[in-house]
Amino acid sequence: MQQSIPAIKVKEQTQAPSWYVYMVENRLGQFYTGVTTDPARRIRQHRGEIQGGAKALKGKAPLVFRMVVSATDKSAAMKAEYWLKQLSKRQKTALLDGKKALPGDFPDCTSQFKTC
Repeated sequence: MQQSIPAIKVKEQTQAPSWYVYMVENRLGQFYTGVTTDPARRIRQHRGEIQGGAKALKGKAPLVFRMVVSATDKSAAMKAEYWLKQLSKRQKTALLDGKKALPGDFPDCTSQFKTC
């Protein structure tokens, strides 16, 4: 009798990954907006600590998060990213200073405007 092939344990997917929209400010005061499933990893990539950061941020350290907002899914995160990228620097600054609000269909994120 042949031996049974061992079963490969299938990794259970308990939840879909969370998506985040973030805004980073560099030493020149410029903003960079992006989406990610892991903000801590992404900022390390942008800072050059690990591979994979954006070329637009290379050599512009220090980089700090100015905003991290959770989104319901990738589509919502990408829509929020697009909306943020359409804003002028003055509008982005007003948003970060609490003088401008996100549109009603975005999650309330005022508590997530933190510098890392």
